[in-house]
Amino acid sequence: MDKLDLPSWIVGFVDGEGCFSISFTRRTKLNCKLEVRASFSVSQKINNKSSLLKIEDYFSCGSLRYSKKDDTFKYEVRNIDDLYTKIAPFFCKYSLLTNKQKDFESWNTVILKIKQGYHLNCDGIKEIIDIAYTMNSKGDGRKYTKWELLQFLES
Repeated sequence: MDKLDLPSWIVGFVDGEGCFSISFTRRTKLNCKLEVRASFSVSQKINNKSSLLKIEDYFSCGSLRYSKKDDTFKYEVRNIDDLYTKIAPFFCKYSLLTNKQKDFESWNTVILKIKQGYHLNCDGIKEIIDIAYTMNSKGDGRKYTKWELLQFLES
């Protein structure tokens, strides 16, 4: 039996079940009133949890958590250093094959901006918002509209 080509398997898995996301949380104590967070996640029903453990083991970062909301396990990486040094380089080397590649490219641009401190000033956050709202075209799970986020920055 041939040895599994794990990077190709991961790319296919993420193409189908993965998500690159940028989220915004209102934080009145911050200068610009918004916290910017990047994440990478993959979800599976409980009977496929072992697949997520294989991905977690490959990247050596992130964690698994159970979501009651949709009865799934999620492998998630939120640490910006892990996203920058492990997740982003992997997907730069091994391209996704679906439209998710465009989301990754936008997400990766935001990761670079966060590493450069853009998320710490209002003009930088505006740039990040513009990029983030080109991603995940369905917009499922967005807490705020783009207009609302820009209003938070103005308040």
